[in-house]
Amino acid sequence: MPRVVFRTFDSKTIGGKVSYHAYIPAAYGRSEARLPVLYWLHGTDGGIGGIRPSAKVFDDAIEAGKVPAMIVVFVNGLPRRLWADSKDGSSPVERVFITEVIPDVDKTFRTIATREGRILEGFSMGGYGAARLGFKHPSLFAGISILAGGPFDLELRGPRAQRNPLLREQLLRDVCGNDSDYFKAISPWFIAEGAAAALRDQKTAIRHVVGARDDTRDLNRQFHERMASVRIPHDYTELPDVGHDARALLMALGERNGEFYRRALGYARSEATK
Repeated sequence: MPRVVFRTFDSKTIGGKVSYHAYIPAAYGRSEARLPVLYWLHGTDGGIGGIRPSAKVFDDAIEAGKVPAMIVVFVNGLPRRLWADSKDGSSPVERVFITEVIPDVDKTFRTIATREGRILEGFSMGGYGAARLGFKHPSLFAGISILAGGPFDLELRGPRAQRNPLLREQLLRDVCGNDSDYFKAISPWFIAEGAAAALRDQKTAIRHVVGARDDTRDLNRQFHERMASVRIPHDYTELPDVGHDARALLMALGERNGEFYRRALGYARSEATK
């Protein structure tokens, strides 16, 4: 895919190389303007295979004027890691992303290197990651987009976990050290309550979208109700005839997709022209 670049840097946290891919819109080369960044968090088994089709969706929408011009960073959160630091410290996914990847993006590219120039978005386990990381670090992101997120149940016994007990076992072992309390502590379900006031104060734009035919719909609906109960302002949408499919979700949103990005980046548009 043209305009997708591969970047590596030396991580002090892990003592080795960290990588990510970045889609650079054509508008980046047309002027010296700084552009906002959307950080895309992948699902359970990693995101390499989805980068090309996802970048095309963004490229088509940006070139058609449906979505504002922005850099899209496809973060490498490693397969099956819940977008969280593992309890034993061997897999510091959150720490690397927050303290190293974001600064490297701002150093490497011509970005709007402030909260007002960043959106955090993810699908499936990436949606779970967008919720937990966006809620934990509200000073970093103007927008949080949760697409068919999960696992949102505190017992990790939802339909997808039931179909794949080996995955459930691996997540609990490798990320949580078989500590169910750690799994609950890192869940956005609990993080939401402590984050609610900051999200309200900073007027973070939050959307939560799931397909009506997605087997995670009921758990996503419960998480929507959880956000409402702790007074986190957000838009919740169930899209008819859509299953567990990131591209289908974005396409079904249509014009609403660009409207959300523009709303989240409302304070960044004037910065981008400087």
